[in-house]
Amino acid sequence: MVLESIPPFAIVLIAAVLVPVLPRRLGHAIGVLATGSVAAISLVIDEGTHLSGFELFGTFDVVIYNVDQFSRLMGLIFGFIAAVAVLYSYASDADSIQTAFALSYVGVSLGTVYAGDWLTLIFFWELMAVTSTLLVWHYGGDAVRSGFRYAMLHGIGGSLFLAAIVWHYANVGAVAFTGNGITGTVPATLAAIGIGVNVGFVGLHAWLPDTYPSPHLAASVFLCVYTTKTGVYGMYRAFPDGHIWIAYMGGAMAVFGAFAALLQSDMRRLLSYHIQSQVGYMIAGVGLAGGAIGHGGHDKYYDVLAAAGTFGHVFNHILYKGLLFMTVGVIIYRTGQESLDNIGGLGRKMPITAITFTIAALSIAGFPGFNGFVSKGMIIGAAHKKHLDILWYLLLLGGVGTFLSFIKLGYFAFIEGSYDGVVKDANIGQSVSMVSVAGLCVLFGLRPTLLFELLPFQGQYEYTTYTASHITEGLVLAGAGAIGFAVLRGPLHHIGRVPDIDSLYNRGFFYGGRVLIVAVTELYAFVDRVAVGLVRNSYWVGANPTLAVARTARYLPQSVRPSWDDEQPQADGGAPPRLYLRAGIGTSVLLLATVLTIVLLVVL
Repeated sequence: MVLESIPPFAIVLIAAVLVPVLPRRLGHAIGVLATGSVAAISLVIDEGTHLSGFELFGTFDVVIYNVDQFSRLMGLIFGFIAAVAVLYSYASDADSIQTAFALSYVGVSLGTVYAGDWLTLIFFWELMAVTSTLLVWHYGGDAVRSGFRYAMLHGIGGSLFLAAIVWHYANVGAVAFTGNGITGTVPATLAAIGIGVNVGFVGLHAWLPDTYPSPHLAASVFLCVYTTKTGVYGMYRAFPDGHIWIAYMGGAMAVFGAFAALLQSDMRRLLSYHIQSQVGYMIAGVGLAGGAIGHGGHDKYYDVLAAAGTFGHVFNHILYKGLLFMTVGVIIYRTGQESLDNIGGLGRKMPITAITFTIAALSIAGFPGFNGFVSKGMIIGAAHKKHLDILWYLLLLGGVGTFLSFIKLGYFAFIEGSYDGVVKDANIGQSVSMVSVAGLCVLFGLRPTLLFELLPFQGQYEYTTYTASHITEGLVLAGAGAIGFAVLRGPLHHIGRVPDIDSLYNRGFFYGGRVLIVAVTELYAFVDRVAVGLVRNSYWVGANPTLAVARTARYLPQSVRPSWDDEQPQADGGAPPRLYLRAGIGTSVLLLATVLTIVLLVVL
């Protein structure tokens, strides 16, 4: 069967090669067709389909294409949102080179989630960092500097993940996925930190708000989807049995990201912090999912619920986060303004953008009737049922911060104030992109069974979305957010860019790097001076051995000092005619060892 022999990533990568050499309209149309076909293939392809028989380095048997319940879901949503994003890019005046970089980024991300072993996964994982960096750099300007920081951090994270895989191979002797994840304490720790860079662990997250606001507005739509969600997928592959500390890190991410977003005026920076916050719910789900694939655990029912909720939230988040970046992108496209301080009252001039933004905002906040309410509730419910009360409260608090942030963004962008310039609403291509995604946010919110049919672990759990307690919970969180905004509206409107941890380590790397460079340069200069001096003196000693001994004799003890037939130097300044050396055996051995040591140092 043709579908079984062509990996989805190959289809997209071929399109990435074609896009820049074809006319712009045709190239983007091929991009939409290629990514849309990946979504269709992922929907119908049979689980168990794989391509094996490939050998890496003549030693490792790798599976470059493997279909299971997890990769199918990731391929479906990756393909769909890429098709929408390519259409949006065309409508937002992105050039063909940028779209080619974006499609290459999509292609290697698909390679990561469809990989059937650790080596194939890390190969595409590293290519994902490269292609996304090129996508950022292509825009130029400030994006170049943030792209360098992005590349550096992801290079470190990828190296740690690779080290974990190598150590895992040394422990088990295989690179294939076994269902046990990364084994061993040290490899698991390395994997958690390495993947933690991609998903935005607290302390490893600053590349997100630093990078995603920098490139072209259409590039941000791609960037907000693939790296972090592929990271969640990798985290589940590495820790299928979950881990309580991973769960609590997810809770910390949910709270930190939400409230850091609340302090931002730059719209894309605000949205970037909310990537960290929402991915925090997914990471909490991974941590809670211990035993979900059959490795035991007395809370197996809730393990499965958490795992399904994790992938459900990945699916939903890609929809509403992509939509949020598209709506904010339209504001930037029409006004040229990135900050909330410079816009206002746009709801009257941009109704399509305002409506689709509202749908996305209610979805990410988890308001009843929208898709985020479904998947977020599954994760929060699993934490509650497993009696992890601290984690449960963290996830609820993150929900309040989310409502606060998006009430702020929506109010200051679309309601309060008045933008003086002439503004048009989204064009046809942008509108089609946004409305199609907004429709799915509502559809999966009102008909959650449609989402459940796509998720892993079908038939292994039961979850009723619309219960009185769950609806009340959603309404209470919304009310708390509204009240909080009413109290804090004034201060929130005057907060500018609040520095993050990157303001410390960027400066530390800069000055530390400068000190290191100066230290290495000066050390090299010192060694060079010593070496040159040693060689020059050696040549002189070789040319004037007797005089060298005479001069050295002044510093020797009296008992071993040489004597001359004529103690006075010659009139011409030359050496005396004859030299007698007196030294005991011990002194001789010491002198010989010293000379040999110096020779060895010079040679080596």
